[in-house]
Amino acid sequence: MEPLFETVKVLVTGKVQGVSYRHSTVRMAHQLKLRGWVQNQGDGSVLALLQGEPDQIDRMLAWMRSGPPAARVQDVVSETLAAEKRYEGFQQL
Repeated sequence: MEPLFETVKVLVTGKVQGVSYRHSTVRMAHQLKLRGWVQNQGDGSVLALLQGEPDQIDRMLAWMRSGPPAARVQDVVSETLAAEKRYEGFQQL
């Protein structure tokens, strides 16, 4: 039986650009074997799409609440999506 697979959209606000947040997110996603992407938004936030098993996603969300040392995360809002597309890996856009 195939493991449970979720897709979660995550918006991170605070001081999360110019502090290696995206690069660190890619590294952590690779460690957790997640798929998807992360990108900066014009308003200074970071948007990510995570795909993987629920426990992997929970661990990633916990990490994203603090991020790398220079980041100052204000808020992390996540939303589970019904996604048809499955990403092959995890990348920075």
